[in-house]
Amino acid sequence: MNLNFFRAPILSVLGALLAVAGSAHGAETSNWQPFVSVTPVYQGNGDLDSGGHFNMSGAIVRGGVSYDLGGGNRAGVALNYDYLDYSFSNASAFGQAPWGNVQRYGMAVPLSFALSDGWSVRFAPSADWFKENGADTGDSLVWGATLSGAKQFEGGNRLGLGVGMFSQIEKTSVFPFLVVDWRLGDRWRLVNPLASGPTGPAGLELEYRFDGGWMASVGGAYRVLRFRLSDTGLVSNGVGQETGVPVFLRLTRNFTDQMALHFYGGVVVGGELRVENSSGDMVRQENFDPAPIVGLSFVGRF
Repeated sequence: MNLNFFRAPILSVLGALLAVAGSAHGAETSNWQPFVSVTPVYQGNGDLDSGGHFNMSGAIVRGGVSYDLGGGNRAGVALNYDYLDYSFSNASAFGQAPWGNVQRYGMAVPLSFALSDGWSVRFAPSADWFKENGADTGDSLVWGATLSGAKQFEGGNRLGLGVGMFSQIEKTSVFPFLVVDWRLGDRWRLVNPLASGPTGPAGLELEYRFDGGWMASVGGAYRVLRFRLSDTGLVSNGVGQETGVPVFLRLTRNFTDQMALHFYGGVVVGGELRVENSSGDMVRQENFDPAPIVGLSFVGRF
């Protein structure tokens, strides 16, 4: 993994986040809340059905700032950066490695508004560029939004529904999702996975809270990584995609109410790799066996 290659982009993103945080604190108002998360991740060997295997290592960086508009309303800006380094060995299914280093960078503008009777709505438009190194940036745009509504019940429980619509690379996706934050007792809670973690937020996890700031949970999520391929690879200006279901355990240490470290360990099941041409037509599809996945996520709010 070429750390030198992506160290500068990560430092640039973190520098921008620290500048936002500094500006927020400089305003001397509690209405501002900067946040940041950094997640190194490693996905171990997944054996391909037609022979060979692959693995992936990388880093996921999220951060930005949100502002309390009053009355339960908030607005924010979030910056995203991912670096994923894929390594293929004897990938006879594709004839050669279908892709190598992949990067994603962009931003979202989450907005939430309080309604009557405990209801709230959240709207989050976003734009990202998701591409293999050497791919055309102009052909790598992923944009769209999520819209959700949720009701707050007594005791802090929250339940709702949402829909996402995205113009992905040579594909439009529309999908529903659940919004869940439900306490099953003094220590048990059913929630959506952390958006900043290595699994993505599209799933559910059951959490147990210990004494002393420790928590443990088990969960599952559905993850799709879809990106533009370079013009010099297996399929010029094509599309690469990895899908799978990470089933995971998470151990969390809360240092304060605003700062936590999350340890992830699990396995990606139902995995599939897909290569499409520049128009989005399938060229090759290959399943892979369950692959281990581990991650470490630091999340801080300031």
